[in-house]
Amino acid sequence: MYPFSFTKAADTRSALAAGQRGGRYIAGGTTLVDLMRETVERPETLVDISALPLRKVTVTERGGLRIGALVRMAEAAAHPKVRTTYPVVSEALELSASAQLRNMATIGGNIMQRTRCTYFRDVTAACNKREPASGCAALEGFNRTHAILGTSDDCVATHPSDVAVAFAALEARVHLLGPDGERSVAFADFLLRPGSTPNREQALRKGELITAVEIPAFPRPLKSGYLKVRDRQSYEFALTSAAVALHIRGGVIREAKVAAGGVGTVPWKLPAVERHLIGERPTKALWTAAAERAAEGARPLEHNRFKPELLKRTVERQLRIVGGTA
Repeated sequence: MYPFSFTKAADTRSALAAGQRGGRYIAGGTTLVDLMRETVERPETLVDISALPLRKVTVTERGGLRIGALVRMAEAAAHPKVRTTYPVVSEALELSASAQLRNMATIGGNIMQRTRCTYFRDVTAACNKREPASGCAALEGFNRTHAILGTSDDCVATHPSDVAVAFAALEARVHLLGPDGERSVAFADFLLRPGSTPNREQALRKGELITAVEIPAFPRPLKSGYLKVRDRQSYEFALTSAAVALHIRGGVIREAKVAAGGVGTVPWKLPAVERHLIGERPTKALWTAAAERAAEGARPLEHNRFKPELLKRTVERQLRIVGGTA
């Protein structure tokens, strides 16, 4: 590990000032510390923001939910409002990492976490995300767990977060605070596809701080859930996953929100699946037909050619679990 300085921010003003000077924000540290040990990340200054007042879960005026950036994953998963109004968020959190990590890691840190791509974390391997213009070893390497959606010739790494898939499905917004004041960004625009600049992963400006993630209100009843397919049932990242939320009234699907994880360079919204569902009555045939659209545009690699079919099956299964059958 390389030498660094450490400072603890007493308030948002001092945190932003330190961030403007190039300091890296840290709270739970469950990702950044690991990357520093592996010398993937070499920040000169760490700014501890764990004392900032960003640890509340509140209901918005319109009936949505605002989750503070420093709410621990375990706290968010267990919160009564999260569990009852958006089970997909609770389930995604509870299927993440381990209990010990969920007790430390924060919501803001979780959506900011970097890929688990082996080549990214091996400083001897070529990686455009870690070192721009150095190449992508995963393209010709062992790429079983890599992305099939949103990829480019420069990067095929997946985004590892589970709860980010739920946020993408629910069309959440990320609230930010910076030197120029407050702003909010649609979750779909916050995490960036790699394109030719895979080293740029979030739509953050210098020194900006995540303050909260806000989920909009949806018509009720809203049934939702998260399904994760992985190699083992404990402490493992997704091969595929599906976050589904359905508003069914009068036996007809009025709203459908669907996103996939484990397959995209960012949490992958599935609008083609959603469009196929809206206005239809829930049936087994509908779930199958909608899920067929889940892998549109997929670009599988040598070792992950199984993923398009697995993604379809994962989406279909979760549609059946959440929506039932007529």
